[in-house]
Formats: sequence, C-alpha cells, structure tokens
Amino acid sequence: MRFAEQWSWCTVDDIRDVTPTIREFRLRPDHGQVPPCPPGSHIGVTVLIDRQPARRSYSLVANDDPGTYRIAVRLAPDSRGGSRGMWNLNAGARIEISSPASLIEIDWSRKNYCLIAGGIGITPITGIATALRRRNVDATLHYAVKSRGDAAFLDELSALLGDRLTVHAGDEGERIDLEATFHALPADTIAVMCGPMRMLEAARRAWNDAGRAPADLRYETFGSSGLLPTAEFRVRLKDSDTELVVSQTSSMLDALNSAGFEVMSDCQRGECGVCAVDVIAVDGEIDHRDVFFSDAQKRDNHKICPCVSRAIGVVTIDTLYRPEV
Repeated sequence: MRFAEQWSWCTVDDIRDVTPTIREFRLRPDHGQVPPCPPGSHIGVTVLIDRQPARRSYSLVANDDPGTYRIAVRLAPDSRGGSRGMWNLNAGARIEISSPASLIEIDWSRKNYCLIAGGIGITPITGIATALRRRNVDATLHYAVKSRGDAAFLDELSALLGDRLTVHAGDEGERIDLEATFHALPADTIAVMCGPMRMLEAARRAWNDAGRAPADLRYETFGSSGLLPTAEFRVRLKDSDTELVVSQTSSMLDALNSAGFEVMSDCQRGECGVCAVDVIAVDGEIDHRDVFFSDAQKRDNHKICPCVSRAIGVVTIDTLYRPEV
C-alpha cells in the first residue's frame, strides 16, 4: 500500500523525440491548470506492460505551460518495461497520473549551488536550474552523457545557464572529476544531483572525502538503475512455504503485495525506506538500488527496499506479516 495519493486522468497532448533514446511527453490533465509544485517533483503514471497496468514514476521537466506536465522517458532495454510501455503511447492517448510530489528538499537560502546530472537524470535538474535562475542564483551544472547527441534539452540548458553549463561527453574523453569538483566548491554550497546508481555512490564517497556535510548533498535516483542486470529472481518468505518469482518486468514489492504479503510503501523510488524488509538469507547476490541505506548497510545485507532493489538467485526475507489463524 501507499500513503494517500490523488490520481486523475489526462491526455497525452504531444510527443517528440529529444534524443534518439529519450522521448518527451506533454500530459494535459482533465482538471485544467496543473497545481504549483516544488522544483524536482515527479508524478506517477499508469502504463501498460505486457497488457497489464503498472505504475511508474517520472520526474517533471521544467515547463512554462501551466496546462500541462512535461516528462521525458529514456527507452531502456534493461528496465522493467515502463519505458517500452510509454514509448508505445501515441498523442491523444488517455492515461492516469498522480499529483506531483517531491522528495528533494533544498535550502533555497544558500548563495552557491552545484547541480550534477547523469543521462536521463537531467529531468528533475531542469526544474531546479530554472528555479535558481529565477532567483538570480548563478548555479553551475555538470551534465554527464555518453555523447552530446545523448544530451537531452541541451539547447534549453545552454540558453538558461550559458558558460555555467559543462557537458562531460564520454566519447570525447570528458569525465566529471567529482573529487576535484567538490573540493573546489565554496564552503556553503549545496550539491543537487540525479543519475545512475554508480554515479550517486561515487558522488557520496567523494562528498564525504571532501569533508562536506552529508546533508548538503541532495540526490535522486531512478529505480531501473542497478549494478547487476535486471533479471528474474526468487523470494522466499520466513516461516512460510511460499516462494515467489519476481519477473524482469515486476518489482519485489509488487510480487509481495500481489501474493497477499502486503508491505507498506510510499515513494517507490528507493528514497524513503518505508518499504524496507528484513533479509534472512541470500543465495546469490542482492542488487541494492536504493539511496536510503548507507554503503555499510548495503554490505551488511540485513535490509532491502523491495520497491526498487533486486537480486540474482534467491533471497529469503521477513515482512513481519503473519496470516491470521
């Protein structure tokens, strides 16, 4: 289950490709103007995966149209199928969306901000960069991509930030040096970033090594981003004969709830930790895709966030659910 959400219908107003693998969708809700929401917010979207409805979360892109939401989806062959479902949509399609929510809390009173994005992680960063410019704050943005052709919204960001935007294109031999970047920042700087798991883990290590306050590094990840391939695995329930199969297109959380082992959840993005359950045994390897637990906690393998984290092999867990006798 999730905490209270508001879902409503919308129309896919417009679709365009912003890169060969990233597609932008403008969604026009039936209720008219979209409500104000914090920069970096996301919405839930109901999408068909193998003809079955599933819910996915997408960050909002900066938008000057008060009548639409703007999201961008990367076609990811190794994801759980959400991107494929979104890419199958046509203009005029009707889909359900949730009200906006944000899990990135930013202290807007600072004088210095450093924004970092990796690949499709640019989506929430666009809104934050726009909000900072409206406050006349000269924030810098480091944008890491495989190639400049993979950089979504590059023209918009260049017009917004000018020389405060640095693109780190891998095919040009440009890689962001996180240690040097963080050491060079003024003392009161807040860093806000969104990107794949490897990038976030490297950033957390570099931030701590630079002696900076952990609370001044704010970040968001995407659940399809892991260290291991997205593959089918099995989950066993403590004190039960039940063994569940988690398919490539499903999450452990979905599998547990569908089987009646209801687990409370909220963000379903690996950021809040509400859904965390106890790990009893691992026959294989856990792929911790959350940003809630520390590196040490992930190494201990005592807990797992079933909304995004996966495994190779078999994981035995305890949800604390016990059927009534």
